[in-house]
Amino acid sequence: MKSYVGTIAVEGKHIVKNFRIGNTTTKVLEDVSLQVMQGEFVSIMGPSGSGKSTLLYILGGLDTPTGGGVYLNGADISNLKDESMSRLRRQKIGFVFQFYNLIPNLNVEENIMLPLLLDGKKMRDYKKQLNYILEVVGLSDRRKHTPRELSGGQQQRVAIARALIGEPEILFADEPTGNLDSKTGAEIMHLLRSINRESGQTILMVTHSPEAAQSSGRIITVRDGVIE
Repeated sequence: MKSYVGTIAVEGKHIVKNFRIGNTTTKVLEDVSLQVMQGEFVSIMGPSGSGKSTLLYILGGLDTPTGGGVYLNGADISNLKDESMSRLRRQKIGFVFQFYNLIPNLNVEENIMLPLLLDGKKMRDYKKQLNYILEVVGLSDRRKHTPRELSGGQQQRVAIARALIGEPEILFADEPTGNLDSKTGAEIMHLLRSINRESGQTILMVTHSPEAAQSSGRIITVRDGVIE
């Protein structure tokens, strides 16, 4: 079990995000501040265009803020250079997206191990961890299958396992049930809730689904670029 009492996993301070097209500036986020504690499972909700996914990408280092700062375990990551940010994402952050982003010609094991292999790790050194992750996501009997041989829910389980294999400090999930039917979506949310409760994994999730959000411990609502 991870120790997380009283420790901030990720923090946004006075985040501003503007997009400029020609002479027109569109404000997406305006002075947004929030904290997610280690071990929390937090959902961000809001209508389309509210800025919730932009906020998630900024907190996860996939986008940069126009103003304000982002802190991962107290370290400012707002202005890291591309190479340093890429390394940080591989080593300390896990991502799960609506569309699973699996490599079609790689099997389940290879897709899960891809982030570690890109970081120069050897697959043979992670056999025990790989076996454990496959068991957690319920895919031990599908380890040699390719994505085309899996259902949508199974593909999302592979994506979750890939995000977890490096033991990230925080898992970011962007609409993880958005491409699934309600029954399969509920199963994925049950899996994420179990991972959070049993291992203390910090999770920050964007969702439009009230049912999915209820699986988390706290809900943050974003509307018109600000937190309500």
